[in-house]
Amino acid sequence: MKNIPIEHFQVKDQVSLNQIPTALDQKLTKKEKKSILNDYRELLSEHQDTMYAHAKYGVLICLQGMDTAGKDSLIREVFKELNARGVVVHSFKTPTSLELKHDYLWRHYLALPARGKYSVFNRTHYENVLVTRVHPYYIMNENIPGIESVEDITEEFWQKRFEQIRNFEQHIAENGTVIFKFYLHLSKEEQRQRLLRRLDKKKHNWKFSPGDLEERALWDKYQKCYEEAINETSKPHAPWYIIPSDDKKIARLLVAKIIYETMSKIEGIKEPELDEEVLEDIEKYRDILSKEH
Repeated sequence: MKNIPIEHFQVKDQVSLNQIPTALDQKLTKKEKKSILNDYRELLSEHQDTMYAHAKYGVLICLQGMDTAGKDSLIREVFKELNARGVVVHSFKTPTSLELKHDYLWRHYLALPARGKYSVFNRTHYENVLVTRVHPYYIMNENIPGIESVEDITEEFWQKRFEQIRNFEQHIAENGTVIFKFYLHLSKEEQRQRLLRRLDKKKHNWKFSPGDLEERALWDKYQKCYEEAINETSKPHAPWYIIPSDDKKIARLLVAKIIYETMSKIEGIKEPELDEEVLEDIEKYRDILSKEH
């Protein structure tokens, strides 16, 4: 696993999702997968502590994928060692009435990471060119000038949205946000098996909704929309990574590996040094504290 370059998963040219495998044959045992993930978690935690003190970069993690792709468990397992003050998770559901009174990117701007912190988007601003594209009548809730009916939502409309998203990501990248976009690439058969497990295991029943099957019936439409969104918006400053996700443990350690190896290459992230005057008197302060008892 450590020998696979992270560039192997990065989208640099036009891709066809049906040509990309959803499984990675690594022949690792469960114990080995757990050990590798633990190593990367510890490295990420240490680096994030330094980044927090450095306070110059924020990190935005975007997770997208079909239902059951494993977004929730990936967040739990990859970021569990990070200091709680340094990572915030945002799950974007159906827009609220307040959010619909603003442009579609507004709620995402509000959730961007402060310098020194991670923001994890569980579903992201890309829902606005995915779910809304499969179900264009959702756009009508946004009350956009010039969009009076679904017929007004043309191909030009979607191309404009891609442009807006590219501009949004370029703007935040230029102002210190490091962007990672992960598409958890799941096979249709694996999704079927995971949905069945939700039905078969009582403790997972709550995760199932009949709507899951309705969305599954639109699999091909979603794949087409994901493919176009990825091809339109994968840029060097905001790259997409396609993560084979039929094996959740492999997906988790790949995401951790990509984040750590990318962040560790950014020059200049280090803990700030003490002020020279404080440094000169450090022995005096140590002496004061030592004499207290």
